[in-house]
Amino acid sequence: MSKEKFVTKALDDGAGIVKFAPSWVPRTFLPPGGRMKLAPQDLYTLGVERGGFCERWFASAAPADNGPGTPKDEGMSYIVIKEVSKFNEVLFKDAIDCAGETFIGKAMFKKYKGWPIFSKFYDYLYAIPFHLHLKEEHARKVGRQPKPEAYYFPPQLNAIPGRFPYTFFGLNPSTTKADIKRCLQKWNEGDNGVLNYSKAYTITPGTGWVIPAGILHAPGTLVTYEPQWGSDVASMYQSKVEDRLIPWNNVIKDVPKDHQNDLDYIIDLIDWEVNLDQKFKEHHYVEPKLVRNPKEMEKEGYIEKWVTYGTELFSAKELTVFPKKSVKIKDSAAYGLIVVQGHGTLGGFEIESPTMIRYGELTNDELFVTIGAAKEGVKIENKSSNENLVILKHFGPENPDVPK
Repeated sequence: MSKEKFVTKALDDGAGIVKFAPSWVPRTFLPPGGRMKLAPQDLYTLGVERGGFCERWFASAAPADNGPGTPKDEGMSYIVIKEVSKFNEVLFKDAIDCAGETFIGKAMFKKYKGWPIFSKFYDYLYAIPFHLHLKEEHARKVGRQPKPEAYYFPPQLNAIPGRFPYTFFGLNPSTTKADIKRCLQKWNEGDNGVLNYSKAYTITPGTGWVIPAGILHAPGTLVTYEPQWGSDVASMYQSKVEDRLIPWNNVIKDVPKDHQNDLDYIIDLIDWEVNLDQKFKEHHYVEPKLVRNPKEMEKEGYIEKWVTYGTELFSAKELTVFPKKSVKIKDSAAYGLIVVQGHGTLGGFEIESPTMIRYGELTNDELFVTIGAAKEGVKIENKSSNENLVILKHFGPENPDVPK
């Protein structure tokens, strides 16, 4: 079957909704936390040299950047359909190339030539090293895209907060470029002390942050739902996390070759004005906002909240459908979704949040709703008599419904 016929069949079979296979992403710089429901025996199934599975990417048309030996499709989502006794699949990126206007709308496809964002879970045993993601001016110099991002901490995945439920954001207002330069100069001396120039914030399930590119941050150990731009660029500024030494290559992997020993260039990757903001939390911390009047929603059998907003680049909602309730939910934009609690149906698909997943197995927890289906409205039914059905939904740029 050609890609075009496959995509047409998938869209027809799902009435504008398609199903994804899980996309697991390994990382080498830190061990996995083991809370994303992947079976423990599968965390290192690709081999220790490739690292453990610390991330799962959703509705991704972008590849992971894990250095030499990384498969070209690592991190990229596959659409799956069942044919008789077997499943066939096609890359989500190829499907967008074939039918982008149908999937995401004419305006977005024309402007971005594809689906420009994705979301993911990440789950690390330790806090992630203090790092930033490149702004556009620096990312373009290495042929990449910038990576603004946002965080939401799903309560369903954070019964155990991990070793360090605090995140360092930004720099203390008195910090100078000379301070950070001295830290980089001490890279091979163990802990370079860079966190002495930052501030740690408690991260709480059910809340979130919006973090533009260029901001230094060291995410804590809560399992995190992260809507982000479709890029995997980063530069690290912390040389040691607990007992793990971070190789210098993690500093310079997205730095032009002629600047890889230029500490002044690396320091200028930092957005100094934003990092030194004395009201950093006020400008970046996010609490959920109800989509509309809660009494009206509850009467209809559900509650829906914005959990990522404040940027035009991406957004996210948390939808809760009450037990034994059936609702029809309309949105103005296409979205990817992941089920984090309960079971039921969405359109013509069975959906459920799995208890344990083996590597390579399909699940019933991840779908993509095209713009046409979203505007028409999606019927969602909670089949449980006791448990809520909870779904996280991430949207691309310029969603007209996002609160300012």
